[in-house]
This record gives sequence, C-alpha cells and structure tokens, in this order.
Amino acid sequence: RLQRSYRNQRQRQPKRRRLCLSLSQRLQPRANSCSFVVSFCLMKEFLEFIIRQLVEFPDDMVLTEIPSGKMTIFKVQLRQSDVGRIIGRNGQTIHAIRAMLNSSASRHGQRATLEIVE
Repeated sequence: RLQRSYRNQRQRQPKRRRLCLSLSQRLQPRANSCSFVVSFCLMKEFLEFIIRQLVEFPDDMVLTEIPSGKMTIFKVQLRQSDVGRIIGRNGQTIHAIRAMLNSSASRHGQRATLEIVE
C-alpha cells in the first residue's frame, strides 16, 4: 500500500510542474515586445489587484508609475483608513508586497520601489 500511494504521489507531481511551468511561461515577455514594458505592465496590474483586495475603498486607490532608466517607482495613494491595512501588523504586508515587486523587477534586470502616499 505504501508503494502505491508513493507512486500515486509521484504520478501527480509532474502535472503540478506543468501547471507552474505554464504559469511562468505566461508571465514571460513576448518576443515581439520590449521586456521592460511588459514586465512592469504586468507588475502594475499585479499591484493594483493585490492592493484593491486589501483596502476597504478600492475605488479611491490611485497607483502611479514613475519610470526613470532602470528604476521604476510605484506610488500608491490611499485613504488614511486604508494605509494601515496595506502596511499590516509590524509592516509585514507592505514588506511582502515589496519583496514580490523586487523579485519580479530583478528577474528582468530592473529595480522597483513601492511608496505609500496618504
């Protein structure tokens, strides 16, 4: 029985890999477009999605993108009451969002920061 369950787990694992691989392939920039534009367009959409899910008033959120060379600054304007939700307890939420942003930017040879404007 142990061997069967091990085999079943082993057989299911490649399917998960294919799913992750197809997701990473979708996030790769297309050959006919500039990778910088595609990557930061996706990152802006990602940031908007994450922040809109966290705040109480998503319609009042404004996300602006300021590119300058290899550095891009994302500024988020929120209501005073929503700032605490984005920062999180001891800054854990904003730290996690910034880590995701930095990870994606460094993957494309860029740098990115996220600033909160009240």
